[in-house]
Amino acid sequence: MGAIIGHGTWYDKVAVEIIERERLLGRSLDLLRVESGVAASGIPHIGSLGEVARNYAVALALREQGYNSEFIVFSDNKDGLRSVPKGLPRSLEKYLGHPVMEIPDPFKCHKSFGEHMVSLLLEALDKCGIEYKFMSAVEVYRSGLLNEEIRTILENAGRVSRIVKEETGQEKYEEALPYFPVCASCGRIYTTRAYKFVPEEEKVLYICEGMEIKGRWLEGCGYEGEADYTKGEGKLSWKAGEFAARWRALSIRFEAYGKDIADSVRVNDRISREILKYEPPLHAQYEMFLDKSGRKISKSVGNVFTPQVWFRYGSPQSLLLLMLKRFVGTRNISVMDIPQYMNELDELEDIYFGKKHVKDEKERAKLTGLYKYVWLMKPPTNPGPHIPYNLLTYLVKVAPEGSEVKFVLEKLREYGYPDLRLTEELKRRMGYAINWVRDFAEIRETSVELSRGEEAAIREIIEALKTEDKAERIQNIIFEAARRNGVQPRRLFRTLYRILLGMPYGPRMGPYIIAMGRENVIQSLERAIRETENRLKA
Repeated sequence: MGAIIGHGTWYDKVAVEIIERERLLGRSLDLLRVESGVAASGIPHIGSLGEVARNYAVALALREQGYNSEFIVFSDNKDGLRSVPKGLPRSLEKYLGHPVMEIPDPFKCHKSFGEHMVSLLLEALDKCGIEYKFMSAVEVYRSGLLNEEIRTILENAGRVSRIVKEETGQEKYEEALPYFPVCASCGRIYTTRAYKFVPEEEKVLYICEGMEIKGRWLEGCGYEGEADYTKGEGKLSWKAGEFAARWRALSIRFEAYGKDIADSVRVNDRISREILKYEPPLHAQYEMFLDKSGRKISKSVGNVFTPQVWFRYGSPQSLLLLMLKRFVGTRNISVMDIPQYMNELDELEDIYFGKKHVKDEKERAKLTGLYKYVWLMKPPTNPGPHIPYNLLTYLVKVAPEGSEVKFVLEKLREYGYPDLRLTEELKRRMGYAINWVRDFAEIRETSVELSRGEEAAIREIIEALKTEDKAERIQNIIFEAARRNGVQPRRLFRTLYRILLGMPYGPRMGPYIIAMGRENVIQSLERAIRETENRLKA
């Protein structure tokens, strides 16, 4: 068995790879910077937070290796608005092409549209406990931090054009510089075409002639002017140099990126290496989150699933678990997956505290390491209350309105949690369950495929539950049904837990069935049998 690196996770392995690579390059290891570029042109979604969380985990892993690391969240808030995200006022159409920080906030609570969108992401990062240094593109350009890189790229615009053409086939930069001035007349950014660089005056000459954006032509105003790049009067094209400029100016050593911008990263890697003479940071490519229909989650198509929605029904740690448990491969995700991740987090906690044994040492290290990263290296000193999500939602559903917390606590104490105290953590969990029941009246059970023996045993249990109302007797009925139908009792209990709770374990089954209500249980078990029958017919 190979040695376990750090905490045994992918993030630890990448941290070691970064350190070894930087040593070979002969660069300073005094400060290792990791970056995430974040958009400001639409409502931040789960994927937006996912990119930040994964990059931050690498920054943490570098720290765990004993190195000083800094995590930068770079807001692309100098970008122009390319389309009006679905769900936002159509009145924003008149601002297409304008820098997002110059567009009024339609919600009237921030100075601009861009500031509003960035604040939503930063709010989610703060809720998760992610520590970052925030950098605004507007301020970075205005301060002159990228001046040297901008000048070098503009002086070598012909070489940049060739790199873009060789890597992507695009010829657009053969007739335009890779720089977008903000039009001094109409205020738009993407309608301008920079056609000449005047190095001795540090200016770019341009004409506002229009541009195709997302399949539609955005007409320019025809103004001809000049932009001083040292004063932030424009920006580099992020597809043809801005990434590279940031990497060099900020000495970035790692940045993960989404599959959808792989071509742009490849172009910027070459610009960084060949023109700016800076070896680009180590990269890792991740794939996107999809909705249940298989479409990429995106502000433009209107299927945005935001971190704020998740926080209504689940903890920040459960969301970080979604982000960090797997790096590669697409994942279909919806609100209905939140209970699964809440339960999975409890299972990880049991492994971390030694309450659940994992035989394979490397697997145990990886899972305990994942738990530490989910808690951003600040795990709790004691395990919290582990009450399956579906159990809480069932109890909330049958609780008297307005007395949910008291009712749920009493019921939990009655059948398996006698020493349960109303801690802040338990209050939060009850709050998630209350929100879930209020917003989704129908509680969904997990789909389970039954064997013939399990199906026969469950049919017996259903018949018994129609008349039996004693918890201990129900417990015995399940044992008896298992034995009569050739099923190991332990396996049948695990199957019942999966059907009723969405996980393979839970509180003592007899009292739980009484607490849930026998009719609710019968309906769930009958549904499981019907699903098995339908699969067999198909």
